[in-house]
Amino acid sequence: MKKFTCVVSFLMFSSLAFSQAKKAVPLSSEEIKMNQFVDQLMKKMTLTEKIGQLNLPAAGDITTGTATSNNFMKNIEEGKVGGLFNIKDLQKIKRVQELAISKSRLKIPLLFGMDVIHGYRTVFPIPLGLACSWDMKAIEQSAQIAAKEATAEGIHWTFSPMVDLSRDPRWGRMAEGSGEDPFLGGEIAKAMVRGYQGKNLKDAQTMMACIKHFALYGAPDAGRDYGTVDMSRQRMYNEYFLPYKAGIEAGAGSVMASFNEIDGIPATGNKWLLTDVLRKEWGFKGFVVTDYTGINEMIDHGVGDLPKVSAQALKAGVDMDMVGEGFLLTLQQSLKEGKISQKDIDLACRRILEAKYKLGLFEDPFRYIQPERVERDIYTAEHRAIARKTAASSLVLLKNEQNILPLKKSGTIALVGPLADNAVNMVGTWAVAADSKNAISVKKGLAEVGGSNIQWKYAHGSNLHDDSLFNVRASMFGKTVKWDRRDAQSMIEEALAIAKESDVIIAAVGESAEMSGESSSRTDIRIPESQRRLLDALVKTGKPVVALVFSGRPLELTWESKHVPAMLHVWFPGSEAGYAIADVVFGDVNPSGKLTSTFPQHVGQIPIFYNHKMTGRPQDSNKWFTKFKSNYLDVNNEPLYPFGYGLSYTKFEYGKPRLNKTSISSNETIEVSVDITNTGSRAGEEVVQLYIRDVVGSVSRPVKELKGFQKLSFAAGEKKTVTFQIGINDLKFYNSSLQFVAEPGEFQVMVGPNSKDVQTISFNLK
Repeated sequence: MKKFTCVVSFLMFSSLAFSQAKKAVPLSSEEIKMNQFVDQLMKKMTLTEKIGQLNLPAAGDITTGTATSNNFMKNIEEGKVGGLFNIKDLQKIKRVQELAISKSRLKIPLLFGMDVIHGYRTVFPIPLGLACSWDMKAIEQSAQIAAKEATAEGIHWTFSPMVDLSRDPRWGRMAEGSGEDPFLGGEIAKAMVRGYQGKNLKDAQTMMACIKHFALYGAPDAGRDYGTVDMSRQRMYNEYFLPYKAGIEAGAGSVMASFNEIDGIPATGNKWLLTDVLRKEWGFKGFVVTDYTGINEMIDHGVGDLPKVSAQALKAGVDMDMVGEGFLLTLQQSLKEGKISQKDIDLACRRILEAKYKLGLFEDPFRYIQPERVERDIYTAEHRAIARKTAASSLVLLKNEQNILPLKKSGTIALVGPLADNAVNMVGTWAVAADSKNAISVKKGLAEVGGSNIQWKYAHGSNLHDDSLFNVRASMFGKTVKWDRRDAQSMIEEALAIAKESDVIIAAVGESAEMSGESSSRTDIRIPESQRRLLDALVKTGKPVVALVFSGRPLELTWESKHVPAMLHVWFPGSEAGYAIADVVFGDVNPSGKLTSTFPQHVGQIPIFYNHKMTGRPQDSNKWFTKFKSNYLDVNNEPLYPFGYGLSYTKFEYGKPRLNKTSISSNETIEVSVDITNTGSRAGEEVVQLYIRDVVGSVSRPVKELKGFQKLSFAAGEKKTVTFQIGINDLKFYNSSLQFVAEPGEFQVMVGPNSKDVQTISFNLK
C-alpha cells in the first residue's frame, strides 16, 4: 500500500509537469515574422498551388522503387512541385530552381533533398559502424561535414538520421541504424541532428534533418524488409519510440513516415502515430514526408484505392507525398466530395512553406548554390583525415589470440579474400553521392601504411559466394565484386601457395556492401560458404590468420570465433577504409570500438538483445540446459558477442563501483564512481558503460538498461575515476497505462566494459 501511495504521488507530479509543458509558449519575434509571411503568401495561392507544395517528385538520378515522376519540369512551371530529391549536380539544381523562380506564378522556391546518410563525397563508416565508436562528438562531426559538403552542391535537406531500433540482423537495413539500444540510439539521433542542422538552418553550410522511419520500421516479421510490425504500445513507448523522440527534441525539422503498418494501419495513414503521438504528445512542429511511394503502397496493404489512401494520409498528418503523386492527382476531387477539408490542405501547405522559410529560401532561393564552394568544401584533405580517424575508432576487435595484432611493419604478409582489393565496396550501402572508385581499398591502405619493409603477396582466394546469381544481387549500384571463373579449389590453392611463403595471413572476408541495406534481408547471416572454405584452409596452414570481417549487420561467426585466431570487425569504413583498417592492424591506432548490437551464436536465437525481460522460468546462467526452463536443446542462451563488447591492444581493470548514498528521493541524484586502470603497456581508449535494473515494478522490467557511457583515453598505466550521475528521469518508464513514472524500490546499478561483464551495486528510491 505504501508503494502505491508513492506511485500516485509520482503520477501527480508527472501529470502536472505534462500539463505545464502543454501551456502555450509565447512566439518569438522570428516565429511571428514567419507566420505573417506565410499567411500573406497563402492568401495569394490557388488550391492547385497549395496542393503542388505537397508534391515531391524524384529528379531521376536515383530511385529506390518502381515508380517515376513524370513531367516534373512542366509541373514546376505550373506551381505543382514543392521540392525534388536525389538530384546531385549543382548546375542541374540551379537550373531547376531558376525555373521555379522565373516561371512559376508565385516564384516559390523548391526544396532539394537527398539520402545523405553517412557522409556526402567524403564517406564515413556506415551508421551501424559509426555507432560502434560510441563517440558522440565524432558522430556529430561526421554529420557536420556531410552537411558542409552536400550544401556545397545545393542540397539542403537530408533523409537522415535513420533511428530505427532493430534486434533482428536478418533485416539488412540494420546497416543504416545505430543498433539495438534505445538510450544509445537516442544519443546518436541527437548528435546527428545537431551535426546536420547546427545552430541556424539559414547558415548555408547546414541542412535540415529528417528523422526516419516513423515508426517501428526496424522490427518487421521474419526480418524481411517492408514487412508487418506488430508490438505492444508499452514496448513502443519504452523502447522503440525513444530514438525518434530524442531526434524530435533535438529540433529535427522533418520526419519521414515508415512503410510498415502499426496496429493494422499503415504508418503513412496512421493518425494516432502522426498526429496524436508525434504532434500532440511530442510537440513536433516540422513537416512529415512519406517514404518513396508510401501513400500508393497503402493500396497493397489493402486499405483502399488511391483517392481514399491519399485522403487518409493527409488527414493522418502527412504533409508531403514522395514520388507517388497521390496528393497531386486526387486531393482536389476529395475536397469536392468532402473527404478532406480546406483546412487539411492549408495545414500541410503551411508546414512546407515554413520549412522553406526556416532554411532561408524565401530570402535567397540560391543561398545553397555557391559554385566556389564545390572545390573548397568537398572531399578535402581535412575531411578525409577526420573520416580516417573516425573509421579507425569504429572498428571492433572481436578476438586476438596470443596478441597476433598489431602486426609488425616487416616480414612477408599474405593478403587474400574477395574484399581485399575492392575499393568500390568500402563505402558501404547508401553512399549515393560517393565516387566509390576513389575509396581506399584494403590492399592499398595496408601497403601504404605498412611501409617498404613488408613484402606483400596477394591472391583473390575465393568468390564472394558460390552462386553467380547471388553475386549479381550483391553487386548493385556499381559496387561490383569480381567473379573469378576458376573453380573454388584452384583459387584456394593459389591462396595457400602464397600463405606458405608468408609469416602471417590477412583475409578480407564477409559481406559485400549491397548484401546489407534496404531490400537486402538475409535468412543466413553467416559468412558465405565459399569464403568459409577459404578461411578453413588458411587456418589449417598453422600460420597466424587475421580475419578482417566486413558486414552491415551482426553476423553469426560461431565457426570463425572457434577457429580463426584474430578477428577485426570493420563494417564498411567509408572513403578512407583501407587506411583506417591499416592504422589498427599495424597498431598506429589502438582499437576502441564496441558492439552496438548483439552477435548471436545461431540465427535461431534471433531476435537476441541484451535488455530483454526475465521469464518466469529463467535458465540458470551456470548451466546449459534444464528441462522446463527457458532454453534451447542445441545451444545455450548466451550470445556469441554481447552488446557493448570490444577488445583493445591493452587491458583495463575495473575497481568496485561505489555510491555516494544508498537511497534517494525524487528530487535528488545519486553518484556512481568506479576506478579504472590501464594495466597494459600501451595507451588506449575505453567505453565505460552504466546499466540500471528496476528490480521490482508494477510491470516486468528489463534485466538491465543502458543509462550512461563515457569514452575515455588512458595512458599506459594510468588510473582514472569515472563518475556518473543518476537522476529521477533515468529511473522512469512507461507503465501499463502509458504514464511516465518512477516507482519506489530497489535499483541495481551495473558498471563494466560491456553488457555482460559488469559489477553490481544497489540503492533505493524512496
